Amino acid sequence: MKKQLFKPRGIVLAAMIGLAALGSIAGLSMTKQMPASADVTNTSSVKQASTMNEKLVAANTKFGFKLFSEILKKESSQNIFVSPTSVAIALAMTYNGANGSTQQAIAQTLELQGMSLDEVNQAQLALSQILTNPDPKVQLNIANSLWARQGINFKPDFLQRNKDFYQAQITNLNFNSPNATATINNWVNQNTNGKIPTIIDQVSPDAVLYLINAIYFKGSWTDEFPKNATRERPFTLLNGTRKQHPLMSRFGRFRYYENDSLQAISLPYGSGRMSMYVFLPKPNATLQSFYSTLTPENSEQWIKQFRTRQGSISLPRFKLEYDITLNQTLQALGMGIVFQDRANFTGMTSTPVNIDEVKHKTFVEVNEEGTEAAAVTSVGIRATSARPVDEPFNMVVDRPFFVAIRDNQTGTLLFMGSIVEPKQ
Repeated sequence: MKKQLFKPRGIVLAAMIGLAALGSIAGLSMTKQMPASADVTNTSSVKQASTMNEKLVAANTKFGFKLFSEILKKESSQNIFVSPTSVAIALAMTYNGANGSTQQAIAQTLELQGMSLDEVNQAQLALSQILTNPDPKVQLNIANSLWARQGINFKPDFLQRNKDFYQAQITNLNFNSPNATATINNWVNQNTNGKIPTIIDQVSPDAVLYLINAIYFKGSWTDEFPKNATRERPFTLLNGTRKQHPLMSRFGRFRYYENDSLQAISLPYGSGRMSMYVFLPKPNATLQSFYSTLTPENSEQWIKQFRTRQGSISLPRFKLEYDITLNQTLQALGMGIVFQDRANFTGMTSTPVNIDEVKHKTFVEVNEEGTEAAAVTSVGIRATSARPVDEPFNMVVDRPFFVAIRDNQTGTLLFMGSIVEPKQ
């Protein structure tokens, strides 16, 4: 047997996410012609695409909660803000180049069992198109790119699938050029509307491919918080100390849920298709005890019980930049093989490669006008006149809380966060 001539090289995934404050909105969509083979708008395939979307959304939701729970194990005392959708898309692009036990490990981690590769790809394309710019007052753009080292041969099928189904911009780049790092970071900066200016510090000497997903979200509240109602109020931290922080306030009709241990509210953007969900443990509970009950099943049941009620909400104004290297998290979720020399990415290239780093950055800003984020199915049921009139609720988010941005049409969780100390 011949001695191995190639040192395994590194593949870097950068799942880019962004939430941002209201301002001028720049067009960030990367529009490419959908291939005929993936035409999910064709009438003969609409039902099939819808079914695949449901499977993919369910898979993404399970993966998202697993990812968030694993990150919490090490960072529960810090602010966390991630986009499961962004991480899943970046890994799905990589999945197209995996074979054997490597492919199986990614499928199990992403909860894709029972879906063929073609089903996954078509569903990803259909879902991205459904999510993109869903509302005149909501901007949501999803962009993907592959940056390949010049001189390394990548398999045409792998590149074509990423181009067709993920609408990825594919660039052969001279990684030895002093401009290579800036070229990649400029794309990231552009596709997060300047909210995430960089994803890599420098191109690694062993790197052969960077796969990057960027999600940019900007939503105006259906009803804005009046700025003159914002007040400095005490916010209680995890250790019991208090800090003064601006809390926005508004009275109105909201989708709301309450039980013995928590209060929860849906704050809609634009026409209401997308919402920010805020879950606040009651004073007799803790954020940690809430997270022990935070599962896909419980989350779905809670959302089904939201009802339209009158009441008041006070919510911290906050801005957060978050970044994390997900290698250890993904290893704990069963993807360890992808980081090892025995990783099988022969569907991508004949050059032996493994994943070097999975890096994730997010930005979010929440203020009186709405939310801006970058990375980032229950339709509202109104209370009927037959229901008894509830007393107006009062929800003051003056202690650590959980937040999620969700597409109510598909059930997609775009962003999830744990806010233990809001900052401006």
